[in-house]
Amino acid sequence: MTATAPSPASNPASTKPRGSSGAYRTVGRSAGSKLVVMALSGAISIVTIHLVISHFGVEAYAQYGLLVSVAALLPFADLGLASVVINAVSSSEDPDHDDAVRTSLVSAVRVILCSAAVITALGLGITLAGWWPALLGGGLMPGSGPVAALLCVVVFSATLPLAVGQRVLTALGLNHLQILTQGLASPLFAASVLVLVATGTNAGAYLAVFSYLGAAAIAATGCLLAARRLPTTARRVLRDVPRVRTVPSIPVVGLAWPVLVAMVAEALAMQTDRLLLSHLATTDELAEYNLSWSLASLLLQTISAAGIALWPVFARARARADVSSPFGLAWAFAGVAALAAGTLALLMPFASHLLSDGKIAISPWTAWAFAAFVVVQAAKYPLGMYLTDGRGLRAQVPAVLLMVVINLGISWALVGPMGAAGPVVGSVVAVLVCQVCYYTVLVRRDLARRRAELAAAAPASASASSD
Repeated sequence: MTATAPSPASNPASTKPRGSSGAYRTVGRSAGSKLVVMALSGAISIVTIHLVISHFGVEAYAQYGLLVSVAALLPFADLGLASVVINAVSSSEDPDHDDAVRTSLVSAVRVILCSAAVITALGLGITLAGWWPALLGGGLMPGSGPVAALLCVVVFSATLPLAVGQRVLTALGLNHLQILTQGLASPLFAASVLVLVATGTNAGAYLAVFSYLGAAAIAATGCLLAARRLPTTARRVLRDVPRVRTVPSIPVVGLAWPVLVAMVAEALAMQTDRLLLSHLATTDELAEYNLSWSLASLLLQTISAAGIALWPVFARARARADVSSPFGLAWAFAGVAALAAGTLALLMPFASHLLSDGKIAISPWTAWAFAAFVVVQAAKYPLGMYLTDGRGLRAQVPAVLLMVVINLGISWALVGPMGAAGPVVGSVVAVLVCQVCYYTVLVRRDLARRRAELAAAAPASASASSD
């Protein structure tokens, strides 16, 4: 059967955010799970980074960070279809027996498979044409670097359809479960490095490939966990995906295209820092950025995990005609992030000396720029997760496109005078203006509109009841 959302008239809701306590519980579970994963990953990463730098050198570590960032440059590889999966599953009252959920998943997986094939073909074409050094800059090691880049692209493409399972877990309110599976990343990568060091294998150029393989294993685990929660839907999706003629797809572009445009723009705005440094700065500054990002990413990943968990919360609230304001969550996110990021900024110079044996130094400018970036990212997440219906997603597009111009312009101008800190400052300004401030305006307008609609629907509902 296909679940349908109740109308405002049949479910007159208070304008008070009745799901707030549930939202905080969801965020708490996700953040708590991420903190557990971070504690384990952080301890393992300290040892792993030390091994990588001491045994394979700063150049290998710089290339590792550069190639890992390729995945961050391609978050749009799923063509924004994660939004289709999350909204379909989270809005359904019975997703394991909902034809709309099954059809949405089948359609999304088919398109993602096509995207994976195209990305693999592009990676092969770039390799054969010898364009990797031109695209990735001086941070790419000569000789084996282009081959390593191709292998990363191939493994990344194969992982794309598997990642649907993680989106399903998020939509089911089990974001904390898929976060715990991500805790396997650091142990898997550390095990790979230990094997290479123990066997004396000179494979420093291929470190990033092992990282991508670990991500593929984690995505496969997420699929298995999602299939256990939705066994009927999983079986039918696997059966129907290849049946293109007998099981037609449904249009999924309407909801996906704004997400696709936003992800492309955010990737260009936020994930080109290493490319700018690789082309315009020294290897030491690229290594400084990589190490700073590795430390700051522990907080950024926690924020992202907690923030994404809010998507199904707001989607369910919309389906039930509840009005839930994200501003309290935004203030809470920003406050906690400011405390954690400030502490991290103070510790970064000491941590860099310890992790790199004094070979990489993190300047105060870079440390505090990353701290500011963590805070603005935290503030934007609840606002952005509120704006995940069709109207909200489309409204985000113009500001995100403008963010690309602002970020790249400021970052390009500041790389010279500020080094590794320059692109981070550009990101801070761009996110603050084009996302935090702009999303605040969008959310206020949407809350006012929805409250007015509910107020208008309440008398009609009362009149119908009296009749």
